[in-house]
Amino acid sequence: MTKVRGAAMRRIQAGSALSAFGLGFTVPYLYVYVAQVRDLGATTAGIVLAVFAMAALVVLPFSGRAVDRRGPVPVLLVASVVAAVGAVAMGLASSVPAAVGAAALLGAGTAVLQPALATMIVWCSSPTGRTRAFALQFFLQNLGLGVGGLIGGQLVDESRPGSFLLLFSIEAVMFLVLAVVVGTVRMPGSPALRDTRPAEGGAGGGLRTLLGHKAMVQLCVLGFVLFFACYGQFESGLAAYGTEAAGIQPSTLGIALAANTAVIVVAQFLVLKFVERRRRTRVIAAVGLIWTVAWIFAGYAGLGHGSQAMATAAFISTYALFGLGEAMLSPTVAPLVADLAPESMVGQYNSAFALVKQLALAVGPAVGGPMGAALHGPYIVTFILFSLGITFLAVRLGRQLTPEQNQPSLAAKPSKVIAQHRPERETAAA
Repeated sequence: MTKVRGAAMRRIQAGSALSAFGLGFTVPYLYVYVAQVRDLGATTAGIVLAVFAMAALVVLPFSGRAVDRRGPVPVLLVASVVAAVGAVAMGLASSVPAAVGAAALLGAGTAVLQPALATMIVWCSSPTGRTRAFALQFFLQNLGLGVGGLIGGQLVDESRPGSFLLLFSIEAVMFLVLAVVVGTVRMPGSPALRDTRPAEGGAGGGLRTLLGHKAMVQLCVLGFVLFFACYGQFESGLAAYGTEAAGIQPSTLGIALAANTAVIVVAQFLVLKFVERRRRTRVIAAVGLIWTVAWIFAGYAGLGHGSQAMATAAFISTYALFGLGEAMLSPTVAPLVADLAPESMVGQYNSAFALVKQLALAVGPAVGGPMGAALHGPYIVTFILFSLGITFLAVRLGRQLTPEQNQPSLAAKPSKVIAQHRPERETAAA
């Protein structure tokens, strides 16, 4: 069984990395492609991006139940094909209806991939090994996105729409490769921490069971704040704040994003041992404090009176500190969702958390963009408070978790203690 799990995990991780590699070819250029290359205008580009996000919000509530009923592999195969068709359609889109329809297919397909992959990782990993498994997935996905973006930047040419068709075609091929690689995986059962998951089913089951699970509800609230205060600001509020308040050049935004990715790639496995030996909620609380410092650096960049070089360095440091926090979260939050889920609802719990993430990514730019561009001081203060809120919510969540849920490495320790002391108690009883 261990060999089966190992072989399945290697294929899942490879497929996940390849799909991220394909996404990296197109994600940075979608707005420019629709607005300028296809000459459909900024308004249409905004609509296309909104449809991309809304499609995810529509399909995620249904995908979790499908994963639990049919299994993650069939759902992932369908999602991969839908995403591939959407990618090719986007590369051929020359009208508004075509671009909107392609965005709906692409958004729906890619949205379902993540919870399906997460469920597969849960089924193929032991409770104590999930921390490392999700850390590796996050590392490979960021590496794939970065490499794909770099190669895509060398191939793209705004004067030639055909170059974008090439990018979207490569993305489609990567989705199909994901389907082929993962489609051959033999899925084992889902091992769980003993006595840590809630009872199967529950009154009403489904959504009612999830909403009645206090720890999961608190984790979803915490997750919304996490994604809203960080990921939801990268390409909107923080970028607007940097250019408007800090005088950052647009090219420097690319350097800042590169610094973010570099820190994730370098720090991911360096922080892993630190994370594995500590309570998950304390790690998340520490991330809130790190991101508080990041927002203080951003405040200095835009509101301080130092030189432009110091402002630029502070702004890049903000993205780097966000990357450190992301590296600490990747082996922490996703495995916690899995350990909270009932055995028959792993897919629904993963999809619910993915839905929360998508909502945060939709609301974040809508709120942060205008604030970052015009309300510089209030923008920084608001997100400093949100970051401190992460620490508060993490500490509060810790009170709802069992010791094993909060620190899976403890699951192996009681057996050692029992093995040492049970004979003594039995001797005393005799």
